[in-house]
Amino acid sequence: MANDVWVYIEHKDGGISPMSFELLGIGKQLADGFGSNVCAFVIGDKVDDLAKEAFAYGASKVFAVEGDVFKGFRGEAYAKAASFLMEKYKPEAALFRGTSQGVDVSAAAAANLGFGLCTDSIGLAIDGGKLKMTRAAFGGNYSVSVVNEKAIPQIATVRPKAFAMPVKDASQNGEVIKESFSLAEADLNTKVLEFIQSEVAVNLIEADIIVSGGRGVGEDGFKVLNDFAKMLGGALGASRAAVDSGWIPYEHQVGQTGKTVKPKIYIACGISGAIQHLAGMRTSDCIVAINKDPDAPIFKNASFGIVGDFKEVVPKLIEKFKTKLNK
Repeated sequence: MANDVWVYIEHKDGGISPMSFELLGIGKQLADGFGSNVCAFVIGDKVDDLAKEAFAYGASKVFAVEGDVFKGFRGEAYAKAASFLMEKYKPEAALFRGTSQGVDVSAAAAANLGFGLCTDSIGLAIDGGKLKMTRAAFGGNYSVSVVNEKAIPQIATVRPKAFAMPVKDASQNGEVIKESFSLAEADLNTKVLEFIQSEVAVNLIEADIIVSGGRGVGEDGFKVLNDFAKMLGGALGASRAAVDSGWIPYEHQVGQTGKTVKPKIYIACGISGAIQHLAGMRTSDCIVAINKDPDAPIFKNASFGIVGDFKEVVPKLIEKFKTKLNK
């Protein structure tokens, strides 16, 4: 199994996140460079359906650990199973999405194995026969590339949407290798009593359209922006200034201390464009900035800029979109 590239597949409540397989595309490119295979690894109580999906997105093999103890996600349990698999097969690299689950499992597994971990990678390439991982630094002003020369596998978390989703081919099949890994409740320090859904749950990471507001929109302005986001089928975001002002919950925060996003369209309303905010959204495919200040830094990073008061601009945009979308 040497030189294989592994991708960790996330799942929750028996369902698969649509973006769980995004790393298989870049994983395949890396594996081709190593002259090896891209494989998936998954942990859960029932994994057969997950394996089929992984094959459809390019995995040649799926390594799996099953058991009742893995029915609900627990970072400790999943990390122990992931550590077991990586230690046994020693792939060249193991890639995780930079989500709460991916970061939880990868960090604990790296600690268990005594290996290093490169977090929030935005670039992956082969350099001198080694995996070179690139990540943003200093608020996104610089990029840093690292190579782990002492440990195999090289473990990395990858920023969501940093790479394109591979094309699905449902006709593809492969080998499922189920490993026996015994883990009892007594071996774990935690027990899940209940999962409580957040009242302000918002999926900014996977949203294709995000409408964000900053200090310039005021508290009442978020009601308008929320309607705008819903009409477009998108999500509502916010700057740290708006969150710190108590106008909107932290779950909506985009930026260095919030979520890092890469939607197809990011509409920034009343956001000046501080470097901390830009670090979380500057790689969006298209950035539309609306701000009264023509010298606002956000305009330097915008694909399209509108100088004006969002209170006048956004309602007009809503009317235009309603006409186009027949809503």
